[in-house]
Amino acid sequence: MSDARKYFTYDKPFRFHRGGGLSQFTLAYETWGELNSRGDNAVVICTGLSPDAHVCSSDENPSPGWWEFMVGPDKPVDTNRWFVLCINSLGSCKGSTGPASVNPDTGELYRLTFPKLSIEDIAGAAHELVRTLDIPEIAVMIGPSMGGMTALAYSLQFGRVRHMINISSGISSTPFAIALRSLQREMIREDDEWENGNYGDGDGPKTGMRLARKLGMITYRSAEEWQDRFMRETIPLEEQGEDPFGPSFEIESYLQYHAQKFIHGFDPNCYLYLSRAVDWFDAKDHGFGMADSIARFKSALVVGVGSDILFPIYQQRQIATIMTEERTPVQFRALESVQGHDSFLVDAERFAPVVASYLEHL
Repeated sequence: MSDARKYFTYDKPFRFHRGGGLSQFTLAYETWGELNSRGDNAVVICTGLSPDAHVCSSDENPSPGWWEFMVGPDKPVDTNRWFVLCINSLGSCKGSTGPASVNPDTGELYRLTFPKLSIEDIAGAAHELVRTLDIPEIAVMIGPSMGGMTALAYSLQFGRVRHMINISSGISSTPFAIALRSLQREMIREDDEWENGNYGDGDGPKTGMRLARKLGMITYRSAEEWQDRFMRETIPLEEQGEDPFGPSFEIESYLQYHAQKFIHGFDPNCYLYLSRAVDWFDAKDHGFGMADSIARFKSALVVGVGSDILFPIYQQRQIATIMTEERTPVQFRALESVQGHDSFLVDAERFAPVVASYLEHL
């Protein structure tokens, strides 16, 4: 299959927010549409923890992207109008430099020698790419989940963002979410196959990753959705296998299937670094909600759902309230989706019209 990814290499020393740095780094990204002559129609999409830069299909790569219903010609983020840039986060394993990459200074994988990654570093690396593409000012920065934190970090550190769409995110992580991610990281690190991050290629803490992903998937959706989708449906006896405590319910089979897919597509050390970065971030460290903040928007859209337990709706309301206090015109939308944190990825019926309406009026 063809690959539409492009690569940006920053070949100067890059200092990290919490100390240390890289002698160089690479970011994988994709673009859709055309940057106009004034350079003022750029939409930058910051991703969540696990997605790559393939947000939607294109002629170069016709496979569906992770936000296919949202981005493309005549879709809410209309690539006939906007120049769309989606960046794979620094620290990831989807083409950008991260713990699974080779350190050019040693010829070995970074592994745990990779610097302590923060959301601020992800935003800083993205800023270097935006500058290279000759985008003087971002028209709209869109950030769902972890990407919402990245969008805030970007605007708070560098400014030059006219409008923001912040979806299912927060200015910091709640103690509940930190506890969940801490347990996920422990599952990985306590797997004997993690080997203090020095697992071999194709090996690694598969059991730990599988359990961490299962726990994550439970938190990404809601109890109401699980009830509606699976009820107490059981797996046929002949398909349950020989393990006396193996899956016997359809919900167990569902979690097992998707967890197995994930462990073959994401590096454990990258997961650890990105997960911790989400827990560390606090927008108030950069003056969000204070008089000296450089984040000044012409307008913003803040969206969440009441069934989200990972980034509860009060966190989106908090973002909207702070922006209002900073005299930013804000549209706040609390949507009635039962699909939890993942609603923005799957509930096109509710999310697409909200985003389309906001962008149509810019």
